[in-house]
This record gives sequence, C-alpha cells and structure tokens, in this order.
Amino acid sequence: MIESKYLKDNMQNIQRLLEIPALKHFEIKNLAKLLRLSKIREYNDGEVIIQEGDRDPWLYFLLKGKVVIKKEGFDIVSIDKKGEIFGEMRVIDSLSRSASVLSEGKTVCLAVDTSAQEKLSSDEKKLDFLLLLYRIFAEYMSIRLRLTNDELVAAKRDAKEARKELEQFKKEQPDAGKTKILTRTIIK
Repeated sequence: MIESKYLKDNMQNIQRLLEIPALKHFEIKNLAKLLRLSKIREYNDGEVIIQEGDRDPWLYFLLKGKVVIKKEGFDIVSIDKKGEIFGEMRVIDSLSRSASVLSEGKTVCLAVDTSAQEKLSSDEKKLDFLLLLYRIFAEYMSIRLRLTNDELVAAKRDAKEARKELEQFKKEQPDAGKTKILTRTIIK
C-alpha cells in the first residue's frame, strides 16, 4: 500500500471530492472537514484493505479500481463504481470488521480516519462531521438494502420455481425423484 499524508482542504482537493457521487451534494465546509481527516491509499492487486475481525477506524470511498468483499473466505460482492463506500459498518456499530476487503488490480481509495476527529477544532465541527458521515451512511445503506431486498425476492422466486419443478418431476417419475433425493443426501 502507498499512503499519502492527511489531505489539505484546498479548492483543488474539494473539487475532486465533488466528483464523488456520494459527496457532490454536500457543502464545501463539510467537505473541507472530511479532507482534513483523509488520506489517499493505493493498493496493488490482491492487497488486503480491510481484514475481517480488525477494529481499525477507517472508512473508504473507492476512487479507482475494484475491490472484492469476502466473509469467511466467500466472495460476497465486488465494488467497482467510483464513490462507492465500504468499511462503514465498523464505524456505525463499533464492532470488529465483519468482512475482509481486497483489491482487484490497482485500486485507489480515499481513506477517512474517523478516529481523528480531534483534528477538528470545536465540538460543533465534530458534530457536523459525524452528521455528514451518518447522512452518507444512511443514503448508502438505503441503496444497499433495496438491492438486497431485490436479490432476496429473486432468490425466493427461484426457490418457488424449483419447488414446482421438483413436484412436477416427482409426479411424472416418482421413483426417479426418490433416487435423486437419496443420491443428493448420500453425496452430502
């Protein structure tokens, strides 16, 4: 991993943040706060960005490349859209990381150190920063929940159709259905 120093809240950097879809509607003063707590991190193919079980405070925005999220060695999802957020669950619930995130190819992220709020000079700025983070989280969690709901409905439709096909198969060939089910049970 190659990591920059904490970013400066100059107009050039703020304009770059405005290119991130999740941040384009935020006020410049809030983006300046976000910048002061952020670094640019570059990863090579296969590098671990987040390790399942860790308790680090980093939140990530994908700037370039692709990441794969894995849980207990299983691929959960790949993310490749600029501005996608990952690592937010740890920040929200303060529990250990629920999954690992690995880079696929060269990947560049904006990494926000959510524990570095002491860099903000007043309680009001700290509160504004937390509100900004939670608004971003709420928008993304809503999008992800909708997608998960759609996937669940599709899986339930597939299961219902499979049950119908199995029942039809059993009616047409009662002995073959028992043999297949028995074979599946033995193989498992």
